Amino acid sequence: EAVVMIERLHRLFLELIKLELDRMKRRDINNVQALVLYNIGENQLTVGELTNRGYYLGSNVSYNLRKMVQNGYVEQIPSSHDRRSSHVKLSSKGLQLFAQLDELLGNQAKHLTLDIVGEKDMNNFCQVLRKLEGFWTTSLTR
Repeated sequence: EAVVMIERLHRLFLELIKLELDRMKRRDINNVQALVLYNIGENQLTVGELTNRGYYLGSNVSYNLRKMVQNGYVEQIPSSHDRRSSHVKLSSKGLQLFAQLDELLGNQAKHLTLDIVGEKDMNNFCQVLRKLEGFWTTSLTR
């Protein structure tokens, strides 16, 4: 039941992002790409680092990065040390969308902790999710 619920929550979260992108009339980026963009944030990461985080259920990170570069949300910088590697960071257009998404998620968190779930409950929930992640990670290495 927990696994099904986690997947359902992830899909609902992606739907929330899709609705917000539609409201902003952003047609050149989809909800999965926006989540990748949000996870890049104000950092500069290698493509490998982004891929290894593994936040993107059923998505092809390389394809999504390529589309975000084409649409001006992300800048891809070739590594000066390794021609096979590159770094990505948000462009000014990407940073603008990041700020809008950050505001949306901040408002969601504020309303959630005020109206639905207390801050202590949310902290406990996240702690349980981290334990579950650790359990499954350990199970994979046995």
